Amino acid sequence: MNKILAIDQSTSGTKALIFNEKGKLLDKTFIPHQQIYPQPGWVEHDAEEIYLNTIQAVREVLSRNHQHLGQLLCVSITNQRETVVVFDRLTGKPLHNALVWQCRRGTQICEKLIQAGFENLIHKKTGLKIDTYFSAPKLAWLINTYPEIYERLAKGSALIGNIDTYLIYRLTKGKTFATDYTNASRTLLFNIRNLEWDSELCSVFGVPIQSLPEIRESGAKYGETTFEGLLEKPLPICGVIGDSQAALFGQRCFAPGEAKITFGSGTSILLNIGEQVKYSPNGIVTTIGWVYNKQPVYAYEGIINYTGATVAWLKDQLQLISSPEETEILALASNDNGGVYFVPAFVGLGAPYWRPNARAAIVGLTPSSSKKHVVRAALESIAFLVNDVLRVMAQDARVSLKHVYADGGAAKNRFLMQFVSDITNLKVFASLNPDLSGLGAALFGALGMGIFASIDSLYQIPTSYTTYNPSMEVSLVDALIKGWKRALYQVLAVEEK
Repeated sequence: MNKILAIDQSTSGTKALIFNEKGKLLDKTFIPHQQIYPQPGWVEHDAEEIYLNTIQAVREVLSRNHQHLGQLLCVSITNQRETVVVFDRLTGKPLHNALVWQCRRGTQICEKLIQAGFENLIHKKTGLKIDTYFSAPKLAWLINTYPEIYERLAKGSALIGNIDTYLIYRLTKGKTFATDYTNASRTLLFNIRNLEWDSELCSVFGVPIQSLPEIRESGAKYGETTFEGLLEKPLPICGVIGDSQAALFGQRCFAPGEAKITFGSGTSILLNIGEQVKYSPNGIVTTIGWVYNKQPVYAYEGIINYTGATVAWLKDQLQLISSPEETEILALASNDNGGVYFVPAFVGLGAPYWRPNARAAIVGLTPSSSKKHVVRAALESIAFLVNDVLRVMAQDARVSLKHVYADGGAAKNRFLMQFVSDITNLKVFASLNPDLSGLGAALFGALGMGIFASIDSLYQIPTSYTTYNPSMEVSLVDALIKGWKRALYQVLAVEEK
């Protein structure tokens, strides 16, 4: 049976995974990388460290699986999407740390563009909001701050890529400079109607269009690699897709009206809206789900900036917990939130509010508030934000949601999944596979390599879920949502002052 090696390069680290052609995970390795915070609101990654970790992760997983080496069909790549890096054309070495999707340093640039009246133009062309979450404002900051980088980009001695492009370039020794449509659609430089880089958008952000990569379908070939000599025979790179879209694909949300929630450092909710572009007037962005045989599938996306990262904050900064798993124990040990609400606006609020200057707060504390209440409130905040996004998304897409699919690390948190089901009043299918993004990339790789004849043939891949059904009384749900809205109002009112 054919095997597929998948690289899942996420915000927190890099996984190397081996799947068989039936989608079964055989083995994996994870290597974390450093989170760099030069100043409040700024987030960077060392792209060189990420590349070296990728090689090391592949080395480790292959060293345990010599029996599969002769059966490897291809390597597929999924990645954190909006994180962007500028690198040297000759060496592939980064010229500056990668600017992470969480980084807010492009906020002033966004504010100027909004004041100048560019919102409608950019929304119609890209489907996105003017927000530094996306790549272009961070790129504009980099270009404005370091004129020598702009000069190199303009002359062609430096190149721009999101992490997929950067890894492909390094792995192919500079032979392939390309990205896929899903990653391109997260930059604010890509026109989702004609599926091309847009010269007008590049001009708005001051980005030399010639420094951007070729765009290919996710199931296309992206050259080949030996992983710095780890393999005797080069392996084709096939199956390249941004992590959230990879999860949508891995969940088999192939039909319009199907939605999934990926719980990671942030949370991405994607709803398949079909083959025609639709726009939301209420803070939900439109993006490329994937492109297959030249046909795009579009999706609504609701982006929540800080979810799993909130749990990490409880652990690393406040030291309230020793592991993410402890949150479930503490939350279940408390009968309620004690009136405590947590608004995780650490780097502003994303969809559907898009308030980049809002800041996090814990609201409703009393002398009887305990660690259990704060931890429970942190988990509940994730569900409240998910509900806010799903309500707007379903309304704007004119669909009636009956269920959603969940994946990512937090999908195994029983308290959170049940609370999401209760607050949204939807059945939740929580995947037992914690690596849906890696699986989605691997499935696209298998599709591109001809193992499957069509996307529909992927329905035969076995799936396994834990199912959660709404069980909370409506009156309690209403009271909890009312408390959440009150806490949210307090945070937004402070920001306005």
